[in-house]
Amino acid sequence: MGSEAGIARKPRFLGLHGFRTSGAILKTQIETKWPKSVLEKIDIVYPDAPFPAEGKSDVEGIFDPPYYEWFQFNKEFTTYTNFDECLAYIEDIIIKQGPFDGLLGFSQGAILSGGLPGLQAKGMALTKVPQIKNLIIIGGAKFKNVTVAENAYSSPIDCPSLHFLGENDFLKPYGLELLESCVDPVVIHHPKGHTIPRFDESGLEMMLSFLKRVEKDILSEQEKDLCYKAEENAVEA
Repeated sequence: MGSEAGIARKPRFLGLHGFRTSGAILKTQIETKWPKSVLEKIDIVYPDAPFPAEGKSDVEGIFDPPYYEWFQFNKEFTTYTNFDECLAYIEDIIIKQGPFDGLLGFSQGAILSGGLPGLQAKGMALTKVPQIKNLIIIGGAKFKNVTVAENAYSSPIDCPSLHFLGENDFLKPYGLELLESCVDPVVIHHPKGHTIPRFDESGLEMMLSFLKRVEKDILSEQEKDLCYKAEENAVEA
């Protein structure tokens, strides 16, 4: 199905899982919580983070190992270890498995997703891949490392973003801080804690509307590409 038929391909998102979990765990969390009406409108790629978990996982006894982490940090979350290696690893995934229409992140993956557009704009990350176009942030927050944060949030995050905020999520205050850096965020509130939530009627409508917006942008790009190819062919002829 191509743009010739006026049909956009499904949006593809790179899914970044939470701290000391895995791509398979995030996949299970999403596919058991989100309805078919959402899942059939989005393709998500679920890689594992680059580093094996260096401590106990909060999901032990709930989900099977192995568990991974994107980077490490001190107790205050202000000093990072292996952060540059993490950014290079994500870029390599995008090069090999992209293109992607956006990033979807949960917890540590959401912190990364929310900060990467700014780091990319500053030339600090993802310099070899296309600009990040859309964000889906679940249980997110801002980076606390001063240097990373200054680069990530020095300019407003102007790509479309959808944020899930849990009423009982311990990261909710920090998720609200992240919203302040976003130009036009869409926010889905839910009553749960730090988890992948199910949708109520309002949240489902907002999610489907967001994905429709992404589809519309994809279709516009497909049509531009088609026009460009047609012009090229006309010149060659």
